[in-house]
Amino acid sequence: MITLDQIDMALLDQLQTDASLNNQELAERVHVSPPTCLRRVKRLRDAGLIERQVAILDWNRLAPELGHGLQAVVEITLDRQGDEFQRAFEERVVRDGAVQQCYRVSPGPDFILIVQTRDMPDYLALTQRLFTSDANVRNVKTFFSVRRAKFDPRVPLGSG
Repeated sequence: MITLDQIDMALLDQLQTDASLNNQELAERVHVSPPTCLRRVKRLRDAGLIERQVAILDWNRLAPELGHGLQAVVEITLDRQGDEFQRAFEERVVRDGAVQQCYRVSPGPDFILIVQTRDMPDYLALTQRLFTSDANVRNVKTFFSVRRAKFDPRVPLGSG
C-alpha cells in the first residue's frame, strides 16, 4: 500500500470526474508539472488504486438504438449460506454479462444484483441461467427500475 497525499487525492478526484483529460490538462488542474503528474498517475495505477478507465454511456440516449431494456435490482437468498456456497454463487453470477453489479449483503438477503437485460424474455433467460439452475437459490425477489434518478460511480474522497 502506498501513502497518499493531497496531490494524489486531487489526481484521483479529477480522474474520477474525467479520465479523458490529457496529462497536460490534468497537471494544470492539480497544479503540478506534467512530468510529476505522469509519474504520480503511473504510481497510482501500479498500486492498483486506479482499477480501470471506462466510458460511461448514457443509456437513455442509446435507448432509441438498443431498445429501452430492463434494469432490475435482484435480491437473492441462498438455501445454504456457508462461505463456499456464497463464493460459488458469486463466481457464477459475476461472469454473466447481464450482471452489472453484485454485492454480498447482511442482514436480509445474501446478495443484491443489478442486472441489465434487453427485454423480459432476456430477463427470463437470465433467471433460468443463474437462479433456477442453482439448487442452492432459495428465494429471488426482483424490483424493476422505472426511472433512475442518480448514478454516480465516484468514490467519495473527502468531505462533501
